Amino acid sequence: MANSPMQINALIVDATDPERLAAFWAELLGRPVVGRMGPYVWLQRENGLGLGFQRTSELKSVKNRMHFDVTSPNPSAEQQRVEALGGCRLEEYDAGGFLVMADPEGNEFCIIPEGPFELDDEGRADYLIWPA
Repeated sequence: MANSPMQINALIVDATDPERLAAFWAELLGRPVVGRMGPYVWLQRENGLGLGFQRTSELKSVKNRMHFDVTSPNPSAEQQRVEALGGCRLEEYDAGGFLVMADPEGNEFCIIPEGPFELDDEGRADYLIWPA
């Protein structure tokens, strides 16, 4: 009997306000909110992958164990858009060379340039893509 590999169906983000967080990510990614079921709010699937936000009463308290990397041809311009939508830059990660942001509930994500880029042996990007 052949085993078929499992596939990632959706990424779920815990949220105290899933409507607000879904609206933030919908605007940022250009993926509209397409459904609500129980404690979940769903964005439109893209390339077979769902993105949902699940209501929880627990506040985020520590660094994410997993985060999103989103690409942009102009990460600095996207930083301004993220901030206008209610996110913020996390300057404590600047030494790593990546533009690390947080959504309105504090979930970390990186904005990386489109195309290839180099990393040093410690995994730091060899460029700075935001104003000093």
